Amino acid sequence: MSNDDAWRGVAAEEVGELDAVVGAKLQARSRRLLGSLIRPHLWVSSAALVLVVLQNLASLAGPLLIAAAIDSGIPAALKGDTGILAWCIGGYAFSAVANSVLLFAFLRLSARISQDVLLDLRERLFRHVQRLSLSFHESYTSGKVISRLTADMESIGKLLRDGLDNMLNALLSLAFIGTLLLILDVRLALVVMAGFIPLVLVLRWFRRTSGRAYRRTRGAIAKVIVQFVETMNGIRAVQAFRRERRNESIMETENTSYRDANYSAINAVAVFAASVRFIGNLSLAIVLGVGAWRVTGGSMELGVLTAFTLYLRRFYDPLDELAQVANSYASASAALEKISGVLQERPTVVEPENPKPLPPGGAIEFERVEFRYSDQGPVVLPEFDLTIPAGQTVALVGATGAGKSTIAKLVARFYDPAAGSVRLSGMDLRDVADEDLRSKVVMVTQENFLFSGSVADNIALGRPTATRGEIESAAAAVGAHEFIAALPDGYDTDVRKRGGRLSAGQRQLVAFARAFLADPAVLVLDEATSSLDVPGERAVQAALETVLTDRTALIIAHRLSTVLIADRVLVVEGGRIVEDGSPADLVAEGRGEFAALHQAWLASLA
Repeated sequence: MSNDDAWRGVAAEEVGELDAVVGAKLQARSRRLLGSLIRPHLWVSSAALVLVVLQNLASLAGPLLIAAAIDSGIPAALKGDTGILAWCIGGYAFSAVANSVLLFAFLRLSARISQDVLLDLRERLFRHVQRLSLSFHESYTSGKVISRLTADMESIGKLLRDGLDNMLNALLSLAFIGTLLLILDVRLALVVMAGFIPLVLVLRWFRRTSGRAYRRTRGAIAKVIVQFVETMNGIRAVQAFRRERRNESIMETENTSYRDANYSAINAVAVFAASVRFIGNLSLAIVLGVGAWRVTGGSMELGVLTAFTLYLRRFYDPLDELAQVANSYASASAALEKISGVLQERPTVVEPENPKPLPPGGAIEFERVEFRYSDQGPVVLPEFDLTIPAGQTVALVGATGAGKSTIAKLVARFYDPAAGSVRLSGMDLRDVADEDLRSKVVMVTQENFLFSGSVADNIALGRPTATRGEIESAAAAVGAHEFIAALPDGYDTDVRKRGGRLSAGQRQLVAFARAFLADPAVLVLDEATSSLDVPGERAVQAALETVLTDRTALIIAHRLSTVLIADRVLVVEGGRIVEDGSPADLVAEGRGEFAALHQAWLASLA
């Protein structure tokens, strides 16, 4: 063996050990999550367990009654005594009815438990994802979240719906039948038990192989869903720039990976199921051969051999079921690992344990603030100080990527600074309850996201308790009332998915009305007028001059017509504030970035 081969062998062994350690940690985390889901249903689960035990006992009575009928009932009946045979037949009928009734009750109860567990898990995941910070959503795509709530949840649902029932029945059948086999004939039972040695080896191989395969399938299906969601969300850009073939190529690659991962998982199941079937059939053949030899030799009764072979057939049928359960379990286990990973995520913007009430007013202070998006990431905003008095309207101007939106996100506390503090009315935002902060600081972005539902519902998002009159007044304040009233159902018109029924400018006006209705102490406008046409922009600016009175505001805009209504302009360059003054003063100086922008704007109007 060469040195390279030896090193590759060592590396492969280390990777295998690392995979085993990681896999063990993931499984432990998944078991903790599963335990927390099942714990509220322990009493109902105990009742279900009692039902399945009784159902298995009723099911297993049949072969014993058949053996009794063959060895005792039929010979007695031939002599004129039909009592034993009648008892055997009646007992068999009773056990069949009891088996059906108990199975029905167990399936209903287990279905209730499984659906309650799934309901709890869905709500827990949805609630948790909503509360995670913006940094999580910017790195963990919506397609992955959808995969957790759909494909992964379906895998867990399949196991809870079908797999656990089959597993409980199979395990109980194995335990009861194994005991009966030992009671019927110890020597033949030992022959059967010897088959468990290869079965255990095959099971250990299957657990390792299927675990890796199903982790691949969960990751692969997430990528397929991500690609699908991105394509559908960006379908206009896809068609406008003829990206269909490129998207089809990416989807084909991801879809092929998903198919290959599934093929590996199914191949592992096929090997396991075939091995179980082979070992079972081989054991049955050996038992029949040995049993027939002993019956002919007079050391074993025919009824006992009949019952033994009937039980043995039932003994390996559950093993076939366990092969399918193992498949569902491996898939659900990998899905649960993914979901538990999301639930383990913690918000980077943490709610204070003992929140303090936010004082009235809207003064904003940045005290020795430094910001980076991650602990190891580059500094985006070098250390700076800034004070914005209450009621002042401040415009942030600068090139794309200069840091304007980052400053706005710190004010809205979508992020916390890496150093220093951001204060509102003298209170550190980290000491303020999130609900209190959201009522005082409202941010309007260029995304102007609207939810499916009526126009009125979307405006009332700013204050859900608002009356229809207050909603209409807010719309009128931003110049939106006229176009809303002209819609087919006025304020009750359904805006459809993402507000698709409205134009970009109309969606922006609804977003403005929503913010104005909230009546915040601080209003942040991040490129909020970018989607408006000239008449719409003029209407909004007229409304802004009224609405922003006595309210602190941060305006991020490239349009100087919007910037000029500000009391103060901050020019941001490379994360630093390089100019600070009123629009008139900065223009009067005749030099600097803002003066140059103003000159360029005047030239464009000429």
